[in-house]
Amino acid sequence: MSVRVIGLLLLMALGSSWGLVQGSAPTTLAGAVLGSGVWLMVDALHSNRLLQWLGKADIDRQLRLPGLWGELLDRNRKLVKKLEKKAQSSADRLDDFLAAIQASPNGVVLLDASDRIEWSNLTAAQHLGFDPQRDLGQYVRNMVRNPSFMAYMETGDFQHEIQFDVPGQRLSHPHRISLQIHPYGKKRRLMLTRDVTAVQMAEAMRRDFVANVSHEIRTPLTVLSGFVETMQSIPLEDSERQRYLGLMSQQAQRMQTLVSDLLTLSRLEGSPAPGPGEWITAQELAEHVVQEAHGLSSAIAVPVHDIAQEDAPVFWVSGVKTELLSAMSNLLSNAVRYTPPGGRIRVGWRNTEEGSAEFFVRDSGPGIAAEHLPRLTERFYRVDRSRSRETGGTGLGLAIVKHVAQRHGGQVKAESVLGEGSRFAIVLPASRVRQQSS
Repeated sequence: MSVRVIGLLLLMALGSSWGLVQGSAPTTLAGAVLGSGVWLMVDALHSNRLLQWLGKADIDRQLRLPGLWGELLDRNRKLVKKLEKKAQSSADRLDDFLAAIQASPNGVVLLDASDRIEWSNLTAAQHLGFDPQRDLGQYVRNMVRNPSFMAYMETGDFQHEIQFDVPGQRLSHPHRISLQIHPYGKKRRLMLTRDVTAVQMAEAMRRDFVANVSHEIRTPLTVLSGFVETMQSIPLEDSERQRYLGLMSQQAQRMQTLVSDLLTLSRLEGSPAPGPGEWITAQELAEHVVQEAHGLSSAIAVPVHDIAQEDAPVFWVSGVKTELLSAMSNLLSNAVRYTPPGGRIRVGWRNTEEGSAEFFVRDSGPGIAAEHLPRLTERFYRVDRSRSRETGGTGLGLAIVKHVAQRHGGQVKAESVLGEGSRFAIVLPASRVRQQSS
């Protein structure tokens, strides 16, 4: 401030000196006024330049001012930089927050006091069927026209969530959406959505599983109970008693097999996927299950089946030996159970063009209709329930095969033609196959 005062006084002094040189008092006064006027004009020019710079807030613009105005300019430049840095930091934090919400598997919609869409992440837009950019500012009731949602908005009771179906990628498979609204701020609302389709399907599968297990166990238990009651209440000859005991043993064996398969499935689902494991000769695995199949055929078929292992190059496969044997045995035992006595069954391994390995079982049985093939690996799914029970099947064999194949990075293939037989195969990826070195 003192610098400005000194400058003003100097200009006035110069003006007065000019007046004294002229030799009159009025001229001296006029010189002083002129000097102060020049100072005020320069001062106003500097202040105007500073105000223009502040109005544009362009800190990168090079501007230099003398004296106090230069000091004010530097201080304002620092203040503007600080404010811009703070604003950029807030913007970055907001972007990070919005990016986190965008990545959320749950849908988020912000509604204003009039229930118009202020912001939405992509997940909510997909759940509810609107565009997160184009439909900003639209009334949410115009975007979501489900009757359950409309009633939910009308009642205004948001203490609980609602669930309703929305169209999926396929009209025959709608998605189930859970939605709840949470009021916040000044009459604003936060709407959260989540896709509960998988949860609903899992619950339905659990119910079906419990019902199927109960049904499968109830039948042999009923038979056992009936035989026990008969033997307790009616005198039987030795031949009849032996026949009843044989039937009871058969039903007990059936329940034991069912429990064993259930435990196998539970173990497969509850344990981590196997690593590389040990390397086993593919032909050794095939020989083992073929031997078992001969024993099963001798026990249930007269005449026995024509079971043979086809020749193949020698190679090794990697995995859990017990799991691979279980899957292969299930495929082969199914062929034995469903192929008429004396039928032809061929078993073997082969290499594919992609470098993977395929264990196949081909039979001359009655074949399977095309509509059944996609569902064969479902638990307890049977093409012919009566035939399966007669041969001792539990309906879990192909489900076990599918789980073993998937755990080893492979898949199950099924091909069949009615009246011509079926072909089932387990395909293991190339990473689990090692060829014999030449």
